[in-house]
Amino acid sequence: MLMPRLAHRIGGVLAPLCIATLFLSTILAELFGSHEAVAQLKSLIVSPGLWILIPAIAAAGGSGLYLSKSRRGRLVDAKKKRMPFIAANGLLVLVPCAIFLNRWAAAGTFDTSFYLVQAIELIAGAINLTLMGMNVRDGLRMAGRLRVSPPATRV
Repeated sequence: MLMPRLAHRIGGVLAPLCIATLFLSTILAELFGSHEAVAQLKSLIVSPGLWILIPAIAAAGGSGLYLSKSRRGRLVDAKKKRMPFIAANGLLVLVPCAIFLNRWAAAGTFDTSFYLVQAIELIAGAINLTLMGMNVRDGLRMAGRLRVSPPATRV
């Protein structure tokens, strides 16, 4: 039981950290970097970025599924509902966007299509980051490391 918990913790921290890093790096490179800097970043996002992100998401999801077999409740159900969307969004949106953006940036093609796909990538990344954050929050609540705040009272 120790290995799945360790894999879940590592994947659960590494995946959102990776997405946040790639997200912030993209914004900073676009705002303050040259086309060459953007092209270099897009290359790094594909390799090693995807080689870190995909196993981290798989480790978090797979170990979470294994660990949830002995758990029941609202928080477990919420995490289980989010995970397929996180995986699909990552594999069907983020990975293809990263590959296309890398190819276009390497070719110096910074046109409307490039920026449209980049906008899609940033939106998908923000969605995954939000969903992963919700899963981390719910996991901490399940582990008793984060208390549920009482509802605010009106004055």
